[in-house]
Parts: sequence; structure tokens; C-alpha cells
Amino acid sequence: MLYERFPHYDWVGIYWVDPSGTELVLGPWTGPEATEHTRIPIGTGICGAAAASGQTEIVDDVNADPRYLACFTTTRSEIVVPIFHEGSVVGEIDIDGSDPAAYGETDARFLEEVAALLAPLRPGATAQPGPGSS
Repeated sequence: MLYERFPHYDWVGIYWVDPSGTELVLGPWTGPEATEHTRIPIGTGICGAAAASGQTEIVDDVNADPRYLACFTTTRSEIVVPIFHEGSVVGEIDIDGSDPAAYGETDARFLEEVAALLAPLRPGATAQPGPGSS
């Protein structure tokens, strides 16, 4: 839905931390083509850096960032937003853009809200009873 609603979100993927806690594993994604980066070690690349630090990463020019793992030749900027559960990073939203400096603090705040909604959907999460359930 993010990909369809926001034209500057050229590729959108959700990565989840694997059970060992050492890698990010690509989950659902949407965009013009698949990425070869389906598993990323924590601490590697911009995605791995966001997972390691627990901080949103906004990169205005991926070609100037030595951490960037090139996925698509058209990518110029990237935003990566961690997904938290009980204070730990359990995944992240990764978005690539074809324009330099495509993302800012407004995107970061919005995507942090989206990330909070995604946490209960992580692999291995158990359903919690809703209000009024018995």
C-alpha cells in the first residue's frame, strides 16, 4: 500500500530479524523488480546499520554512503526505519527512491508510526486477544 500511495516510494520492503538475531531476512516487498539482497547481516549496509543502532537512517545520496549495498541502478536515496517489539529491533521498513534526498523527517515520523503497527505481524508473533475477548 505504501508503494501505491506514495510516488516517491519506488521500492518498499519489510525485513525481519531472523531467529538467531544475526541477519535481516526479506519479507513482503513491492516495486518494479526483486532485490538480490534477501539476507543482510546485522551491521552490514544501511539496513544492517539501522538494525544494529535501532535508529532511522535517512540517506540523501546512496552513492556517497560507503555502507550502501547497491540493489538497483536507479536508487539515489533510501530510508530505513526499525520495527520494535518490547524494546528490541525485530525488523525494518526499507524504502528506496530514484530522486536524491527523496526522504525527510516527515517520512521518518510517518514510517515510524507504520513500523509500530507492523510489530505484531512479525514472524512468530502470537495473536493477542482483543478487547472483550474471553
